[in-house]
Amino acid sequence: MDCMTFCELRRKEVINICDGARLGCICDLEIDACDGKIIAIIVPGPPKLWGILRSDEEFVIPFCKIHKIGDDVILVDIAP
Repeated sequence: MDCMTFCELRRKEVINICDGARLGCICDLEIDACDGKIIAIIVPGPPKLWGILRSDEEFVIPFCKIHKIGDDVILVDIAP
């Protein structure tokens, strides 16, 4: 995999290949402070109140669940 910045990574939409659900875009990362590796990507949960308010929930997706990082999307395999 080529190197990319967090800004490039957060522009990609996360899609669950199990059910085709669009989970949104990355809002944060969990990084191992010792070796600098990404442990998980964090995606905001579904919006509340007709999409006006942001949810307090977040999807924490382990890096091992990422199947492919493409030009526009990140494909993950997580149980719905």
